[in-house]
Amino acid sequence: MSVSRRPPPKSALSHTPGAYPAVRMRRNRKADWSRRLNAENRLSVDDLIWPIFLIDGQSARVPVAHMPGVDRVNVAEAVREAERAFALGIPALAPFPYVDPSLRDPTGSEAVKATNLMGRAVKAIKQAVPDIGLITDAALDPYTSHGHDGLMADDGRILNDQTIEVLCRQALALAEAGTDCIAPSDMMDGRVGAIRAALDGAGYLDVQIMSYAAKYASGFYGPFRDAIGSNKTLKGDKRTYQMDPANSDEAMREVALDIAEGADMVMVKPGLPYLDVVARVKATFGVPTFAYQVSGEYAMLMAAINNGWLDGDRVIPEALMAFKRAGADGILTYFAPEMAKRLKASS
Repeated sequence: MSVSRRPPPKSALSHTPGAYPAVRMRRNRKADWSRRLNAENRLSVDDLIWPIFLIDGQSARVPVAHMPGVDRVNVAEAVREAERAFALGIPALAPFPYVDPSLRDPTGSEAVKATNLMGRAVKAIKQAVPDIGLITDAALDPYTSHGHDGLMADDGRILNDQTIEVLCRQALALAEAGTDCIAPSDMMDGRVGAIRAALDGAGYLDVQIMSYAAKYASGFYGPFRDAIGSNKTLKGDKRTYQMDPANSDEAMREVALDIAEGADMVMVKPGLPYLDVVARVKATFGVPTFAYQVSGEYAMLMAAINNGWLDGDRVIPEALMAFKRAGADGILTYFAPEMAKRLKASS
């Protein structure tokens, strides 16, 4: 059966017959409606988790150095932020506390108190906005005088098993306050299983665990550590328990262990520099997989945007889409409210 072909335009008659490409990839890009139909990935407000920073005291908002547009907020203001997030359709918040230096000590004792800043904020938010998710960090770095995620021995070693005992008490305090999900970010070996057992033993069977399963010893955390006040207190570094940026096979082992210990969801942190790890985790395990677009990523983008070097309207959604393309089910991002507004306006 012969197939008639459209003749080439007159301007091209001098060219060799049949020299034109039969497959023209640009056809599907020619118009907005076609690009929309052919989009392989979509960014939705349902993909967004908004990290916020808490502070105690009378000041409603205190700007975070090196994170333009991000403030620490007191409990009352945190409730208002939760109401705003819920109105925008953002599914969950991830609050982190700035703990007054006078309350920090070598054992992070403030972390296990149900009436601490985190506990009060969780309780207030859940009372005001019961249907928004709260994903709360389990780690000691905001609470220790040495700035580490765990307990420190006299020789500077971070003690694994002793730290886990404190993390379990911290998780129970957060569960008592009303959190929906515990997110252990400390990278102690075995902490997911221990926290799961502690929660179940106390009757908190439905409290989820989103494990920071592959958390790297990254230079991209600097602005975050300013926000929670651990930059000034940190003694040494965290490379003895956070992952080496050179390794991705190791990340697969970490994720496998956390899933086996009872993690409901897993996270890769940081985000954009580790998209290969996000993709491997999702392809290998098929579990709910999240990525954290961390403070350094946010700061770099905002610096370029505020200096007019990049177009924020284009690069923010482009950066977030990279996570979806890699296979992430959701993204922790400080751009969440801005992105949610854009998505709502375009829907």
